[in-house]
Amino acid sequence: MFYLGIDSGTQSTKSIVLDLESGEVIAQSSQAYDLIDGLPAGHLEQHPSDWIDAVESTIAGCLSQLGDRKSELRGIGVSGQQHGLVVLDQNDEVVRPAKLWCDTSTVDQCNQYEAQFGGVSGLIEKAGNAMLPGYTIPKLLWLKQNEPDNFVKTKTILLPHDYINFRLSGTKRMEYGDASGMGILNVRSREWEMDLVDFVDPRVRGMLPPLGSSNAIHGTLLPALAERWGVSSEVIVSSGGGDNMMGAIGTGNIVDGTITASFGTSGTLYGCAEKPIIDPNGEIAAFCDSTDRWLPLACTMNVTVVTEQVRSWFGWDLAELEKQVASVPAGADGVSFLPYLNGERTPNLPNGTGVLHGLGGSSASPAHLARAAMEGATLGLAYGLLRFDALGLTPSEIRLTGGGSQSAIWRQISADVFGVPVVGLATAEGASLGGAIQAAHADGQGSYEELCGRLVSLDDSTRCQPNAEAAELYRDKLDRQIKLTTVLKDADLL
Repeated sequence: MFYLGIDSGTQSTKSIVLDLESGEVIAQSSQAYDLIDGLPAGHLEQHPSDWIDAVESTIAGCLSQLGDRKSELRGIGVSGQQHGLVVLDQNDEVVRPAKLWCDTSTVDQCNQYEAQFGGVSGLIEKAGNAMLPGYTIPKLLWLKQNEPDNFVKTKTILLPHDYINFRLSGTKRMEYGDASGMGILNVRSREWEMDLVDFVDPRVRGMLPPLGSSNAIHGTLLPALAERWGVSSEVIVSSGGGDNMMGAIGTGNIVDGTITASFGTSGTLYGCAEKPIIDPNGEIAAFCDSTDRWLPLACTMNVTVVTEQVRSWFGWDLAELEKQVASVPAGADGVSFLPYLNGERTPNLPNGTGVLHGLGGSSASPAHLARAAMEGATLGLAYGLLRFDALGLTPSEIRLTGGGSQSAIWRQISADVFGVPVVGLATAEGASLGGAIQAAHADGQGSYEELCGRLVSLDDSTRCQPNAEAAELYRDKLDRQIKLTTVLKDADLL
């Protein structure tokens, strides 16, 4: 029996086929795409048609690798970038490009929500989360206030993975995990908070598709697609979920106490909980996960985007970046890089910028900048780990996933910064593996504990233990990074 997992991200779509019996990934395919060029600062958008083209292309690519065995495909699970707003008209055609998770043009709309509902504390009391620019519902309010004609045309709103599910199955539906990142779901009760919905417009109630369990089957593959790909029309499409929710499944993060850190373009740190974990400061997102549990999560918007920027400055390949970072001692000789190149979500700095601090005559080298960039991005996630600790989530080990986790020097920096052992996964594609596992679970092939226990493997060769001396140095450097950020923010210089 084969299950196909799809990871539709900001930069590309990656699909894999999991052989449930052997536990092996037996086919994989990927396709890249771009953001829309030429938009104003803070506006980041994509054409949903690019996702669909990539999904269809990578599915076809995977199935071609299976040959005649593609008839063994039983299910599909979709992971999608969180928070994106897809708006459809009465004919289910896309009204305008999707505003993405990293779009920070909705600061004013978030402020309107805070003013109406008693500030951050009032929003947290009502729904469990603050209202952040990355979330979905401020984007819809932005649409009403800035593109009223497009708002009038809108009959349905979907998240990116919901839209892909719709195009695969013909069914519109939302599940608790990804929906909890919209800003209007009460994460305690898993119900829409209608006051927050109506604040945009009472008509929005009719735009929301049915909401239900993340463990339910979303639908079955459309007959036309099944015929085109030469597979059964009884292939199921599981509920899917946001990339972090599916990454949690794909890294075995489905029991209390497990923590995953994802080092992608952005960074996330998340755990699993049997009850809602509400941060009174609003810095840790109180999300639901995609197994009908909860997923406390810290998100930063600048991880590999920072190291990729440094690489581009000096024309290095990844091996050279690794070499240069390793040539500089822990702490980068006092050089700090505040990594807010895309603004920031934790801390909440939607208009933030990057800052270099502490350059000296002997430390103003490309290698020092590279080390400081890698440390700064990691320390951003470590701030989230401090909040986790304050909320009672203290890991004994952290699992690493995402492109940055492939770097040996970055894994050691992570262990030293986090102060606990870190270990990578046998596959870097945690979200697509999570999609495949969820599809198998929805198809009745076992519990998540059984499936993840058998199918998710750690790569013990990547395990790194924290160095006590470096860990102490990084605790001081994190304190300095927090102070620098606070001082610059309070002076309106960040």
